[in-house]
Amino acid sequence: MNKWRSCLFLLFICVSVFITVRQMIQLTVNQERHGRSNESEIVDRVCSGFAQRLKSITWESTLKPSPLNVSCEEYITNSHFITETLSSEEEAYPLAFIITVHKEFDMFERVFRAIYAPHNVYCIHIDEKASKAFKAAVETLINCFPNTFLASKMEIVVYAGMSRLQADINCLKDLVSSRWKYVINLCGQDFPLMTNLELIQNLKSFKGKNLTPGILQPDHMKHRTAFVFREHLDSRSCLVVKTAKKKSPPPHNLTIYFGSAYYALTHEFATFVLEDKRATDLLEWSKDTYSPDEHYWVTLNRIPDAPNSMPTAKWEGNVKAVKWNDQHHDSCHGHYVRGICVYGPGDLMWLYEQNNMFANKFELKTYPPTVECLELKLRERALNNSEVTPQPSWYF
Repeated sequence: MNKWRSCLFLLFICVSVFITVRQMIQLTVNQERHGRSNESEIVDRVCSGFAQRLKSITWESTLKPSPLNVSCEEYITNSHFITETLSSEEEAYPLAFIITVHKEFDMFERVFRAIYAPHNVYCIHIDEKASKAFKAAVETLINCFPNTFLASKMEIVVYAGMSRLQADINCLKDLVSSRWKYVINLCGQDFPLMTNLELIQNLKSFKGKNLTPGILQPDHMKHRTAFVFREHLDSRSCLVVKTAKKKSPPPHNLTIYFGSAYYALTHEFATFVLEDKRATDLLEWSKDTYSPDEHYWVTLNRIPDAPNSMPTAKWEGNVKAVKWNDQHHDSCHGHYVRGICVYGPGDLMWLYEQNNMFANKFELKTYPPTVECLELKLRERALNNSEVTPQPSWYF
């Protein structure tokens, strides 16, 4: 009888342990399935408060990447990088990215983590003026990712100068031999508003066209290409200076347009940009104009026989959300830099509601909740729509 009781007791213990373990596993699975840990739920509630512009909310950063002074394997795992392609649709539609950076490594790190996918390809251009410490940190990071590389030629980037456009051209030359559908250019203060899958689905909706938002050059912008401008560099300043010398007419009788410096270009169009004589001659002609990246891409994409062009387009192409001072002068909850809003936490609801692929500008050190709340939302949506089983390290 005692032996029988002992057997029953052991059986009871085993069943109890089994049920407890099963409940723990189910709890973990449920958390992973919904993309949430207790910590991320707390952060999300705080983010909702920011989005509703509630006052007196304290913030402690919870999504910090791991320090770089570890092995690549540790860094990638501890920093929550996604290391597998999440869907067959994404695998069949690789993207290329050009990121031009010059400061604030922590912000670059967040942007890169938010857009990283192992089937994409990334070219990073570092401004030659950047500090040695910044350059070293960026190089250390990208050495951990086989699909990421530094531009083969770096420029000393001058705001509104030819060097900014040339930085993109340098990366485009490095990328063109790779396999991808679209290339998207970013700067270090951009941040995505869409997941990688959402980016692809958005690009597909334009049926293979290049996205270069812009219009015919307005009268008040014509001085940019009517006079010769020179990049001026010295120990105190880097700027573009207007001269009294007039420019020659554009080559090949091209009509000059004005638009965004940011784009999404097809692989065929990228090849056209690098090889077609109209494109290379326009590039040469643009070298002494003001902010040539704001007329170069949009002008080429209005040529009727250019690959995947949009000759009659205007501001179509939801590339980037920007709050300009002259359009949103009362609605910036951060501060303005060169007429552009640096988003504060009070701008989160506006950002959540945008249908743009990216937004500009962000400063992680100044307004960390703005970046981290967006990052948390993106990661949750990405993992909730994953076709593969998410690894625990992919959750924040």
